[in-house]
Amino acid sequence: MKHIAFLASVLFLISIAPPSSAQSKDQVITAPNAVAAPSADPSSPGGSGRRYTLTNDTAHIPVVIVSGTPYQMGWQLGRLMKDEIRQLAPLAVERFKKELNLSDEALDQVSATTAGHTDGRVLQQLAGVAEGSGVPVRTLQHVHCLPLLMPYSCSSIAAWGSATEDGHLYQTRNLDWSLKAGAHEFPAIVVYQPTAGHMHVTTSFAGFVGAHCGMNDAGIVLSEMGDASAGDAPYNLHAPHFTTWFRTILYDANSLTDTTDIFRRQRQTKKYHFVFGDGQHEKRAVKIRTETGSSSAPNIHIWHDNDRDDELAPHVLRCVVFQDEGRGAFPTLEKEQGKLNAERLIALANSIPIKGGNVMNVVFDATALRLWVSYAKGTEEAYQRPYVFLDLNKLDAH
Repeated sequence: MKHIAFLASVLFLISIAPPSSAQSKDQVITAPNAVAAPSADPSSPGGSGRRYTLTNDTAHIPVVIVSGTPYQMGWQLGRLMKDEIRQLAPLAVERFKKELNLSDEALDQVSATTAGHTDGRVLQQLAGVAEGSGVPVRTLQHVHCLPLLMPYSCSSIAAWGSATEDGHLYQTRNLDWSLKAGAHEFPAIVVYQPTAGHMHVTTSFAGFVGAHCGMNDAGIVLSEMGDASAGDAPYNLHAPHFTTWFRTILYDANSLTDTTDIFRRQRQTKKYHFVFGDGQHEKRAVKIRTETGSSSAPNIHIWHDNDRDDELAPHVLRCVVFQDEGRGAFPTLEKEQGKLNAERLIALANSIPIKGGNVMNVVFDATALRLWVSYAKGTEEAYQRPYVFLDLNKLDAH
């Protein structure tokens, strides 16, 4: 990341190893040592929460299941991840304030400007996390500014129907960001069970209520890839960051049509690619590119599978859409058409990260509501780490 070049623009802006065959799919299961939530807290605003750990070899990933209103879910999340949030939030903010030479006041202005365009449910949850964890809401607001202000690149693949072994819709997401932030040392899979809206899951980090990717119980799955460089700043702050309107979609969308309709109503902060999939109703996916994050209407391209107008044509396939920034996914996708499954897509995701910044990799099965995820740890990046498995249909077992 070109942080030095980015600094002037920001200041202006403010005026697996894959599982072995013996461990594939459902056999990569959970730790036996589920961690029960503490007994009822007299200060609780309501809702409920519980936490347990998914384990595979050296990977130990906490899963937090929260239910209630947005504020209640935030409070429960803050309570259950209090220790991790108290470590990560101040650390991440201080590191990037120093690296980008930004003041608290500058971050306050970024947060206040984008908040006016942000789903109120996300803001309410953020307030709940602050109360539940004891971390000042200002600190958490600053944490949520970082993905908006920093350029990064990722990749995503969606495959379904005749392209996959079982007809399911599988979707990958590589998060290639900054290991300097230290977020990968505090992973969190969060399952939301709201009183209104769809149950949904995000593969996230302690205290972060936005969604870098996610899936809901209607089979909607979302991925993002950043296209904006430091040279594209200043970005448009008069818009919600994608991590917040991803939560809007996960709450509200029943189908791919709903998803794209919600997307079109959002102002964009900067250039992005997105992959949106529907594993249960329309059973297909699309790839989207937004060419501008200006306050004017963005130039949007939407591509379907085997689309000769796709930016990657002629490297297009039936029942596949992808964006890998030229890192070599197409030969494998072409060779394994009709054979793609979670294990093969884990291997493919592990082959195309940006090395030196591969923070997290995830493969979703949006038809069966399952996922496999790896996080970087220490000096090992996500592509070098074991994946843990979560089946949303079996949450009651924990």
